[in-house]
Amino acid sequence: MATNGLNSPVPKSYLKQKQMLDMQNKAVVDALYKGLVNGHTQTAAKFLASDLEWWFHGPRQCQHMMWVLTGKSVHTDFRFKPRRIEVVGDYVIAEGWEEKNAYWVHVWTLKDGIIVQLKEYFNTWLTVRKIRPKKSENGDESNTLWQSQPKNVTCSSLPGLLLAI
Repeated sequence: MATNGLNSPVPKSYLKQKQMLDMQNKAVVDALYKGLVNGHTQTAAKFLASDLEWWFHGPRQCQHMMWVLTGKSVHTDFRFKPRRIEVVGDYVIAEGWEEKNAYWVHVWTLKDGIIVQLKEYFNTWLTVRKIRPKKSENGDESNTLWQSQPKNVTCSSLPGLLLAI
């Protein structure tokens, strides 16, 4: 048996189930982006809850994902092509950039294979940290689970936000 960081045993069956759920959630988010890039907005809409909770941080004129999801703009106005999609805790995080001044991060929350929440960050450096640090094998405490990797970090200054889970 593995441990959950608190020295409590976690059944292997639970870990395998969690891994499969993480893979499914990542596949849903990946399929959403592929649907949007190809203009299949109705297919992409099948992955979204009708009462999707949305939160945005960035310049007002950059609420591109919400505009695409609500039909206010078409998929060609701003193309979301993720450079990286990862599962972090209970979230699926995607990031990408389309031009020099267009860096974005999306934090998706899914329930039963449906996207129920989107946190959209535009031109913002994001760090996801665990509230209770986990100890690494060498005894160091690490609480950073995910960090932005914008293409041109040295060329621009992005404000930073911390998402604690």
